[in-house]
Amino acid sequence: MVTCYLRYVIDPTKTAEFEQYAKMWIPLVNKFGGQHNGYFLPSEGANNIALALFTFPSLAGYEVYRTKSFDDEACKAAFEFAAETACIISYERSFFRPVFE
Repeated sequence: MVTCYLRYVIDPTKTAEFEQYAKMWIPLVNKFGGQHNGYFLPSEGANNIALALFTFPSLAGYEVYRTKSFDDEACKAAFEFAAETACIISYERSFFRPVFE
């Protein structure tokens, strides 16, 4: 199991647009075999940082999702929406493995 952690720097004047973008991706991650754990929008503190977490059974499963996302029409629409609205300034991606009791 691997969890992808995305840390976004967003335009704080376009939080509504970023939220719309986030809602586009949740079902898409699930469609390709992942489990979306949610997007987290600014509340207190920094007003330009947002997070997303989603889990795949393996890193290989994540890579299949990434590859397929570039050919999927709904994924392309989400990528285009982010570009058109310029709601995302930058992002970084990291992967984690969970530790349970």
